[in-house]
Amino acid sequence: MKAVAYTLKYGIISYRERRIMLKKIFRSCKRELINLKNLIFRSFYISRSQELDTVGRFHKLYYDAHAFGKTWDSMYWMGVLTNKCPMDMWVYQEIIHEIKPDLIIECGTNRGGSALFLASMCALIAHGEVVSIDIEEKEGRPRHERLQYLRGSSVSEEVLERVRGFVRGKKRVMVMLDSDHRKSHVLAELKAYNGFVTQGSYLIVEDTNINGHPVAPDFGPGPMEAVEEFLKGSKDFIVDKSKEKFYLTFNPGGYLKKIR
Repeated sequence: MKAVAYTLKYGIISYRERRIMLKKIFRSCKRELINLKNLIFRSFYISRSQELDTVGRFHKLYYDAHAFGKTWDSMYWMGVLTNKCPMDMWVYQEIIHEIKPDLIIECGTNRGGSALFLASMCALIAHGEVVSIDIEEKEGRPRHERLQYLRGSSVSEEVLERVRGFVRGKKRVMVMLDSDHRKSHVLAELKAYNGFVTQGSYLIVEDTNINGHPVAPDFGPGPMEAVEEFLKGSKDFIVDKSKEKFYLTFNPGGYLKKIR
């Protein structure tokens, strides 16, 4: 730091270089402050093991309560059932505001609540549109000027060809997978849709919490196992743990950011 102060005082480096150096110093100080806060949090408030135990127990309580018509089984957006975790939906709007996607592709429509939510977020930022894919048609799905529905299997060539048409010419594309949760299907979606995601955007695999992560332990290999296998063969994506900042997420390890 003395050398830096001396250099700044006597103007040995250019103004531009000084700005770059100051930014580096600021980022370094910010990181150290975050590390200090985490140390204090772990030392005086709660240990990592206690934290994980508390989160896991609440996660199971919150998830299982849907069997009694509570929590995510009564989660609505503008009067339409979403069946989502509200913490994840909040993160979705942060991502949409951050990257401003031209197109959001959703695999798995159900009632259309999440599709309507995504379209509403696009309307709020006055940018982007949503394509939602499902094998079933359901009456009463919501309509929105920024939302289109496609009927068919998300991994069928017919649907994929139509998706390619939507993607064509788009600079920022985001994908969300929430259809058939069996590992084989999710892995097929990952292989089919990862190429549509643009650098800096996200491929979000939902419900990675099932099959004992930490809920629904008897489900069998599902989204989490599909993600793990996909990442073994891909260097284009990383798991963005910063999107799990609210503790409770139905998508642990499922926020995949495209880095190249």
